[in-house]
Amino acid sequence: MEIRTLRYFLTIAQEKTIVQAAKKLHITQPTLSRQMKELEEEFDKQLFIRTNRTIILTDDGLLLKKQAQQILFLVDKTEEMMKSSPDILSGDIHIGATETAASSILAKAIAAIQKDHPQIHFHLYSGNVQDIADRLESGLLDFGLVLDPVNLAKFDFFKLPIHDRWGLLVKDDNRLAAQNHVQSHEIYNMEVMCPDQEMVKNEFAGWLGGNYRGFLISNTYNLLYNAAQIVAQGGSLALSLESHSHQLNIPGLSFVPFHPDLNTNHYLIYKKYQLFSKECEHFLNVFQQTATGLNEENS
Repeated sequence: MEIRTLRYFLTIAQEKTIVQAAKKLHITQPTLSRQMKELEEEFDKQLFIRTNRTIILTDDGLLLKKQAQQILFLVDKTEEMMKSSPDILSGDIHIGATETAASSILAKAIAAIQKDHPQIHFHLYSGNVQDIADRLESGLLDFGLVLDPVNLAKFDFFKLPIHDRWGLLVKDDNRLAAQNHVQSHEIYNMEVMCPDQEMVKNEFAGWLGGNYRGFLISNTYNLLYNAAQIVAQGGSLALSLESHSHQLNIPGLSFVPFHPDLNTNHYLIYKKYQLFSKECEHFLNVFQQTATGLNEENS
């Protein structure tokens, strides 16, 4: 299996036709078809279902597409690092981030770096904590900006000097909206939407007293905005971080913090024993200085 063949395969997967892929690759259609036939023979797998109008990936084809994207990303990244100039900071930095109050620190750090080093390009990926951790381990990200709960055992990390707190997003006409806080017994038998992350569910279960018995946690969400729309219709309550609730532009909703407090920390994480490019080292230093400076301003 050659790198060139994987690039051919991905181009076909993106273009969905041999004809368009051949044009984009500047090779003949018979040559491209032969390359793909040889690739299928090499794996002894059917990668495509060919119709008159389009190409459809089989399950094996979808698996190869995912792996090929990771392989080619790492190949391109390695070539970029090897060709970089020792005197100029340039190249790409890939950062994954959850919805977090620390986004402003990230934005300030990136702005400061690009002011002095415009040839450094940042690529931001949004996802949940597990998704970002998986991409870090696979080498698809250089850094991850995440919050508790997160398994830090596999990563080095920088703990940010900020905190956030969990609570409930409720409709303003809900009796809880008038309260300064909410306790677990007050939401007994109420329907609560929860982020679709096992570690968050476990954290919530701990606050509830160790289990969900008596609490209706049947619905989950990935993006709070979508969940908030349901709350606004009076459908249920939603577990939320305070900073996330403040970013919503949906009238008629209130955030009520938990009592006792259920707080969360924020981290910049990266792979253990990571051999950083000089650009990534510079970003880490600037990010840490930015976060430390913010903490000193607020103290």
